[in-house]
Amino acid sequence: MGEIPITFLKSRENRENYTLKTEEDCVHWEKESKRLYEETEFAIMGVAGGMGLGDIAEIPGPFIKNPRGIRDIEGWLTAHVLYPEYVRAIFEYQTEIALKNLEMYRQAVGDRIQVIWLSGTDFGTQCSLMQSKEVFLDLYKPYYKRVNDWVHKNTSWKVFYHTCGAIEPLISEFIDMGMDILNPVQCSAAGMNPRHLKDKYGDKIVFWGGGVDTQKVLPRGTPAEVKKQVRERLEIFAPGGGFVFATIHNILAKVPPENVIAMIDAIREYRIS
Repeated sequence: MGEIPITFLKSRENRENYTLKTEEDCVHWEKESKRLYEETEFAIMGVAGGMGLGDIAEIPGPFIKNPRGIRDIEGWLTAHVLYPEYVRAIFEYQTEIALKNLEMYRQAVGDRIQVIWLSGTDFGTQCSLMQSKEVFLDLYKPYYKRVNDWVHKNTSWKVFYHTCGAIEPLISEFIDMGMDILNPVQCSAAGMNPRHLKDKYGDKIVFWGGGVDTQKVLPRGTPAEVKKQVRERLEIFAPGGGFVFATIHNILAKVPPENVIAMIDAIREYRIS
């Protein structure tokens, strides 16, 4: 994509993804949170959404009939450098909407949830960050911190963020901006060595994931290889707490059932060992 003349950019055109929730949404949240809280014994994660700043899954506008603005990935990432004020204007609007929605969500669910999913924006590729650390500090961190501060001030919830890839250079910034939980902990990416992550950050943030590799080991390994990696990851991440076992991202189609069984067996064996 070539350079976009700044005169053609209107940030409101990329704001169409973000809207205030409705009374119907609030009624659903209240009803469902009560049901889960009263009828199950599990911790409950709320998913209000809305803070996936720059989420590549949303930029194309897949749910918008006639999406306008910057709607291709190359153009969007380029705009971080060429038109930071444009990106900042979008994030400012998105954050304002998210805070209003979170207040409605808080009134609907109260303390019946323990965790809130705020963002699924990926900041890493397999081998590096998607944009520089300086760009993250300038365009992303201030807005995430504003929302995290609101959550911690007004609720008892822990904040959950999902970001794939080689994001180790950002973890200290994640912690500083108030992130409580990091997912999916892509240990196969550059710089994401499990032992290093646990030793450096394990007492400051919860790792929710990293339990077994879903690119190679779980889909292509043997049951013995799966059990071996699951055991190794548990021995690294679990001591001292701050770990929720989960696979590195989703279990996809064609994963051998015996490998999933091996994963579950390894977790059970570790718990009683």
